[in-house]
Amino acid sequence: MVQKIQAFLLILIQIPFAAALTTTQEAAALNSLKDIWKNKPPDWEKPDPCDDGWTGIYCDIETRSHVIYIKLGNTGLMGQLSNNIGSLSELQILDLSNNPGLNGLLPDAIGNLKNLSQLILTGCNFSGRIPDSIGSLQQLIQLSINFNNFSGEIPHSIGNLAHLILLDLADNKLSGTIPISDGDKTTGLDKLTACQHFHLANNNLSGTIPDQLFSSDMRLIHLILNGNQLTGAIPSSMGILKNLEVVDLSCNRFDPSEIAKLFTTVLRNLSKIKMENTNLDGQIAPYLLTLPDLENVLEGNPCCYELGSICKEYCNPPEEEYTPHSTNTATCENHCPSDQKISPNCNCSYPYISTIYLRAASNYDNVNLEDMENALRNSFQKDFHLPVDSITLSKPRISNGYLTLDLEVFPSGTDRFNRSGISDLVYVLNFQALGLIQSYFLIGSQYGTFSEMSSSSKVLVSLGVIIGVTVSGVVAVLALLLCAGYYVLHQRRRADRMSEQSKAFSFWDLNSCSNNIPKLNVARWFSFDELKKCTNNFSEVNAIGSGGYGKVYRGTLSTGQLVAIKRAQQRGGIQFKTEVEMLSRVHHKNLVSLVGYCFEKDEQMLVYEYIANGTLKESLSGRSGIKLDWTRRLRVAVGSARGVAYLHEHVNPPIIHRDIKSTNILLDNHLNAKVSDFGLSKLMDDDEKGHVSTQVKGTMGYLDPEYYMTQQLTEKSDVYSFGVIMLELITARKPIEHGKYIVREVKAIMDKTKDLYGLHELLDPVLGSISTSLKGFEEFVDLAMRCLQESTADRPLMSEVVKEIEGIMKFSGLNTTDDFASTSESYGETNGEHSGNPFSTETIEYSSWNIHHHKVESQ
Repeated sequence: MVQKIQAFLLILIQIPFAAALTTTQEAAALNSLKDIWKNKPPDWEKPDPCDDGWTGIYCDIETRSHVIYIKLGNTGLMGQLSNNIGSLSELQILDLSNNPGLNGLLPDAIGNLKNLSQLILTGCNFSGRIPDSIGSLQQLIQLSINFNNFSGEIPHSIGNLAHLILLDLADNKLSGTIPISDGDKTTGLDKLTACQHFHLANNNLSGTIPDQLFSSDMRLIHLILNGNQLTGAIPSSMGILKNLEVVDLSCNRFDPSEIAKLFTTVLRNLSKIKMENTNLDGQIAPYLLTLPDLENVLEGNPCCYELGSICKEYCNPPEEEYTPHSTNTATCENHCPSDQKISPNCNCSYPYISTIYLRAASNYDNVNLEDMENALRNSFQKDFHLPVDSITLSKPRISNGYLTLDLEVFPSGTDRFNRSGISDLVYVLNFQALGLIQSYFLIGSQYGTFSEMSSSSKVLVSLGVIIGVTVSGVVAVLALLLCAGYYVLHQRRRADRMSEQSKAFSFWDLNSCSNNIPKLNVARWFSFDELKKCTNNFSEVNAIGSGGYGKVYRGTLSTGQLVAIKRAQQRGGIQFKTEVEMLSRVHHKNLVSLVGYCFEKDEQMLVYEYIANGTLKESLSGRSGIKLDWTRRLRVAVGSARGVAYLHEHVNPPIIHRDIKSTNILLDNHLNAKVSDFGLSKLMDDDEKGHVSTQVKGTMGYLDPEYYMTQQLTEKSDVYSFGVIMLELITARKPIEHGKYIVREVKAIMDKTKDLYGLHELLDPVLGSISTSLKGFEEFVDLAMRCLQESTADRPLMSEVVKEIEGIMKFSGLNTTDDFASTSESYGETNGEHSGNPFSTETIEYSSWNIHHHKVESQ
């Protein structure tokens, strides 16, 4: 019967369709997206989306007038998703995954897509709150919006999605508590009884895991809540989830819990329990020891240190060895060009490359790689009729508890995939593969060698995919796949690649909650070739700075994003690893963000966001062409203070910058301050407060005298340096100039009985010429002087500095939030096109931080 249905549907695609037009409303919606998206497929310039077969747009077979699928994963789109998307009323699948150039808010109009069954936005760059309207998508089966920048609370309305099977909100910036229902007033996640996957890892969720969250009729298979701020007791109701296979609650702040009380009900399907650092105590339930394939990871719990405790066996599980497997291409006689690869069928082409991490693999015996190759190949070629010549699975290895392997998919009939082929491939990998093997997450490389296919060919491929899905639905395979494999995690983690480059990197555990482990979804791994391409082979034209560490280059990524690339001289792997870890774990609007890194071919490079308007020092000196009035200087002060306060009080463990100076404060397009160069700062655990350092690191003129004399480093050392910054803001003078120290000069002249404390002769002339009022000036100087107290005990905390500057701003009638409208004058546009640059020699100086005892940089 199945063969007859397949044959009938395949005949349908041979029948030419009568000319059909996309409905006016839907055509207008797609044209609006076309107008705001960059790097869209070339055939989107044709007039009719359905009739002309726009790449990634799939219309219903019967009328060819309604858009039912949008599949544009991994195609390099850039721009925002407008409210016009809500006009596609018949849309069933929206897959825009792995397009980091897509940003902005997820529009409220997404709730108008009443027929939507799959919403896949994994690996984009959307931000803001998840709209409440998402709860209107009553047909939704898959909600994958992981690896974005969503913030705010999880909407209660998600509890309305009664058919949801996969909920993936991981690796965002979500906060608040886990929402549960409150009678008839509100709904919550406890209402998602059909859901099989809760993936909320690596956010900022707080509060308890509500006991009400779980019920006996819930079909939950995977419960992944690691990497949050959850507190309280781990609820015993988790033990009634009879279908539970994998649970990961690591890296939270739970109260002490007894292991035995968590799994009182016999859960025969359990294959993995991961509860590192969760305050577990006592003995493991005896029945758990009888489960043959159960993997326990209990490292860092009190039970690991109890004499006679059985749980000790699971605190440091032994590493397994595995015999390497790879697809054999040794029999091929032909040789490929250097930029192509040879397939198992001896054809040269550009394969689609990705890395697969098996999330729930317990041991090797459950995974047959040869069977996986055959299953994936059959899925691509027979079930979904994709133009795939062959596939290879290679380099299987155990890395940080995952079985990891590299996947290459080679195109058929051509040397490269077109956009439609890639988007179909990505969708099928997201959709299909998990029904064939265990749950995994996929890291796909950007495919930069598209070919373009004719519309007629594209229709055949597209319909092949549609038919594959349709046939699967007819024979109930679709339901099976959704149940078994919708745990698709097309995630952007690249740290394991580093294990082959440096021993220092081989111990980065992607799921570890150790405080010195980066969330590498933020710090993307770049290949050397990618960075070479985006800097035009590290052209001198793109060189924007240099120093003892090497050079800094401006580059443009394939997404169009401008970046600054530090190409450092070779350092130890441990030192570079420390820097990447440091930069990857801090995220604040007043801190320069690390975009990614490269550790390959003996190269160590850091990729930062490009900050257009240079350093504060350049602006104060006039080199940048920007004049800062009093209002803007207050905003720069409060912004940079917030960035430093975040390092001190909102990062765990705290970070002490150690080299705060005006060249390490950058100004973005809107002249908002961003603190940079904290990569080699000091991580300070609670037991290291007052740490005595063997090396004094910093810059003369900004250096805390108490730290210099005693070598005792605290957060108050940064406060002193910030006090010097405050004096620079009012004088525009270097801390040490012509042998005079600005702190001493201000103290000598300052007279509180006089207007502006008698500091007129030290005042920046530009400040007086463009500012109509210096309201709050005296209070600002008072605060600077408190920051500059000789004794650390007499200095305020950075959080107190922030509050006082905010108070000065309010007193002056200013809004304390970032103001995107510049109140400053400039000699030219403040868009980065000035004579200076944000990464000049004096801006980023690796080597100046590696200073031996009492040797400090002169200003």
